[in-house]
Amino acid sequence: MLDPRKLHLLRELARRGTIAAVAQAVTFTPSAVSQQLSALEREAGVPLLERTGRTVTLTPAGLLLVEHAQAVLEQLDRAAAALAATRGGPSGPLRIGAFPTAARVLLPPALAGLTADHPGLEPMVAEIDPADVSAALGAGELDVALVHEYDFVPPVTDASIETEPLFSEPMYLTDRPSVAAARADAWITNKPGTLCHTMAIRVCQAAGFEPLVRHHIDDFDTVLAFAAAGQGVAIVPRLAATDPPPGVRLTRLPLSRRTLAAFRRGYGAHPAIRAAIAAFRTAVPHLPL
Repeated sequence: MLDPRKLHLLRELARRGTIAAVAQAVTFTPSAVSQQLSALEREAGVPLLERTGRTVTLTPAGLLLVEHAQAVLEQLDRAAAALAATRGGPSGPLRIGAFPTAARVLLPPALAGLTADHPGLEPMVAEIDPADVSAALGAGELDVALVHEYDFVPPVTDASIETEPLFSEPMYLTDRPSVAAARADAWITNKPGTLCHTMAIRVCQAAGFEPLVRHHIDDFDTVLAFAAAGQGVAIVPRLAATDPPPGVRLTRLPLSRRTLAAFRRGYGAHPAIRAAIAAFRTAVPHLPL
């Protein structure tokens, strides 16, 4: 019989690409991961991996098994959620991931309500970029996460993740009447590899130019401080621009950022996940959107 724990490692290898990355995600040694995958090959009775030096790729049989592994692991999550629902109210650790704006604005009131309604829960928050959420949820590092999506940028969650929408907010440009008018300006964007950076680049490309990015800054308060100092223009979401520094003018753009709750497919009925999402929704009407 195929071991679900080994199937989990195979799925992580398909997602992350290297045994070293899988080992880091699941806090095993690379040797232990390799041994477990070799044992899975013996259980399967067919080669699942092709090894060329330090490179490991999945065989067609390995890719086929990953598809079935995803279905098996989803069903196990459904079973865990169903069992948790029989134990009464949600309790125990709840690992929540959030991007910085949501962690600052949405989570404090949401967590206050969550812990008041469910004192047995122990929420633990970690800041994370939405681009890294699918891997963190899949590896079991997080139980639920707040992610965002932008116009011009496709969703970053993969097929193993489910999402539920929470709210949408407009986007603003600093100190220029339009993106096209900022063609010759220096730009302030988030770090490369983040969704915010990708969004800013693609918005400029849609306006017909490649932006001259001078500063890479993830904290929007700092971004606005740089804009106030004349160090460039930037695109910021509404929740980051409720109290801009003196002298910073904001132009609303025909763009939006959408915030969603994300969790492993099959795990959404877990009482702790439902309680967290309910707390997020309760906090949304109080946001300065």
